[in-house]
Order: sequence, then structure tokens, then C-alpha cells
Amino acid sequence: MIDPDVKAQLASYRQSIDNIDAALVHMLAERFRCTKEVGLLKAKYNLPPADPAREEYQIERLRQLAKTANLDPDFAEKFLNFVIKEVIRHHEQIAADHAEQSAAAR
Repeated sequence: MIDPDVKAQLASYRQSIDNIDAALVHMLAERFRCTKEVGLLKAKYNLPPADPAREEYQIERLRQLAKTANLDPDFAEKFLNFVIKEVIRHHEQIAADHAEQSAAAR
């Protein structure tokens, strides 16, 4: 049988984790909303979907933030690389859709 104090602590930590997960989902949704707008601008002005210099800056910045927060910087970089790949994939799709719409409008 688990001590009631331990159960209460466990429930409290789990509630915090659930709250953090919810906040993370909302932050990622906002991030992707903003990157979608970037993708639309890039498509409109025929800019490349990827920006290696910006990506390098983001990764280095995130690694520094991770170190400051006592989080494994390699994990943080892997996470951001996943996000960046998704953003580029979305930007490529937006560019393809924009090209289709432009061709159809002609």
C-alpha cells in the first residue's frame, strides 16, 4: 500500500506535468502558426523554404538556453531539428500550393 503523502506528491507532480504538456502544445501551435505565415511570405516572394543560417542560429541559441536550464543540449538540439524539419516540410508544401494556385490563375 502506498503512503497517502506519497500519493498526494505523485498526483501533484503529475498535475504539473499535465499542465506543462498543455502549455507546450499551445506554444508549439503558436510557433507553427507563425512559421506558416513565414512560409506564405516565402512562397509569395519566391524565397527558399529553408534558411540554414537562421537554423544554425536557432540551434546554437537553444543549446545555450538548454545549458542555462540544466537540460541536455543534445536533446534540445534534436528536438529543434525535428521542429525545423517539420517547418521546412510545411514551407515546401505551401510553396507547391502557391505555385499551383499561381499557375491556375494564369
